[in-house]
Amino acid sequence: MVNRRQFLYAAASVVAGVAVTGGYTRFGEPYWTAVVHRKMPVSNLPSALEGKTLVQLSDLHVGAVVPDAFIGDVFAQVRALNPDIVAYTGDFITPHDGIFAQVERVYGDLPRGRVGTVGVMGNHDYGAFWSELPVAARLSSMLSAAGTQMLSNTSAVVGGLQVVGMGELWAHQFDVRRAFAHADPSLPTIVLSHNPDTVDLPGWGDYDGWILSGHTHGGQCKAPFLPPPILPVRNKRYSAGEYQVGHGRRMYINRGIGHSLPVRFNARPEITVFTLERA
Repeated sequence: MVNRRQFLYAAASVVAGVAVTGGYTRFGEPYWTAVVHRKMPVSNLPSALEGKTLVQLSDLHVGAVVPDAFIGDVFAQVRALNPDIVAYTGDFITPHDGIFAQVERVYGDLPRGRVGTVGVMGNHDYGAFWSELPVAARLSSMLSAAGTQMLSNTSAVVGGLQVVGMGELWAHQFDVRRAFAHADPSLPTIVLSHNPDTVDLPGWGDYDGWILSGHTHGGQCKAPFLPPPILPVRNKRYSAGEYQVGHGRRMYINRGIGHSLPVRFNARPEITVFTLERA
């Protein structure tokens, strides 16, 4: 039988455990960045690109919730990696009054790759209800001025690697056929597409390479060994990490850097470093 002292000790332990977990979830993990290293085998990769690094950053959510100092620390980490290519997979901002002054301040010196820097937009980059096209256009222009080649249903060749950038799904800009219309199928190619659900839509044709996505934040909070309870995607299989999605295609979902709500548990912010190799 449990006596009063034992009961109070157990209750105090539970309260302390909850407080520690809550503090870690709110003030610890959201700012504890993981650097994840992965290999990226690419078909037809030229020898000049073998061993080169591509850093993926996603979901920075510069705005009123994510501290500018934290973004600055992440940028310093990326610069120290000395990447050859940097790829941004959307949700640069969480809009609020004064966001463009903040964008100019934070993204004025964003990390760039030695060979090139590319990016696509996410749903939050389109303002309220993902429908404010002028917000996205102004943001895209500012990011371009800062040295990022922004892609929306278009492609670009970066140091011999073709990058196809998709328009944002929730903003009704996604058009995979248009994105590949002028792409060269003989070139080594990767795709940037903010929302993982896009891989399940028709129109990908014979493409059989990598697709880099974000959007999910890895669920932000998840119990160990269990799926996240909340994911902003139709296909609940897509939370974080690598997926085989059929037809030879592989998708990698980055957990993102920022957040809409300042909590994370078992889903640390992520900088992904891919080392390119010939498939």
